[in-house]
Amino acid sequence: MDRTNSGRLPGASKARGPYAVGDERRRRILDAAVDHFAQWGFHASSLARIAKSVGVTQGGLLHHFRGKEDLLVSVLERSEEQDAESFFATGFDSAADCFQRLLALVDLNTRRPGRTRMFNVLAGEASEPGHPAHAFFRRRYDTLATRLAETLQAAVESGELRPDTDCATVAREVIAVMDGTQLQWALAPESVDMTHRLRTYLDRLYGAVSAGATALPPTPGAA
Repeated sequence: MDRTNSGRLPGASKARGPYAVGDERRRRILDAAVDHFAQWGFHASSLARIAKSVGVTQGGLLHHFRGKEDLLVSVLERSEEQDAESFFATGFDSAADCFQRLLALVDLNTRRPGRTRMFNVLAGEASEPGHPAHAFFRRRYDTLATRLAETLQAAVESGELRPDTDCATVAREVIAVMDGTQLQWALAPESVDMTHRLRTYLDRLYGAVSAGATALPPTPGAA
């Protein structure tokens, strides 16, 4: 199985012939796994059902992944890598820039309900220490909180935010509001405008912590 430790296929972008076919099959398995984990969670999902939905045998699936735990971690890592590349590949220019990128990510999440529901389901399951995604989610939340707090602290030092801003607390609060709003949206997407609710919260937060008590600037490209 030709995989790096991060779950990426080395040279995937240059694959040709049989390798390209294998890479495409692996991507289809990952996409199908998102739907299954979103609907049934990890424990109730079946490798056999995932394989059948892709049109391969369970043995064919296991050619690409060592087992269900390996598949789960690969799905989560792939999703995180895609978001990081799309929204967070470069550093933030300011706290306002950071908040605007978070809003853009949330807007995307409303347009990919399967993946968003998968994260809700698995994050809840992974609170159990023995769950195979427990370490992933702990590391994810710690990394998010640390990076957000560092961004806010840099904004304090630049004069954008008030000097008495508790950056670590604000960072954890932002994550909690994002996750809580996402859960409410997943339960009732027809009545919860996730992007609008988060925008309203971040507007209020930015006004409270910005040095000039100003509103959050409009998101670039927003209508």
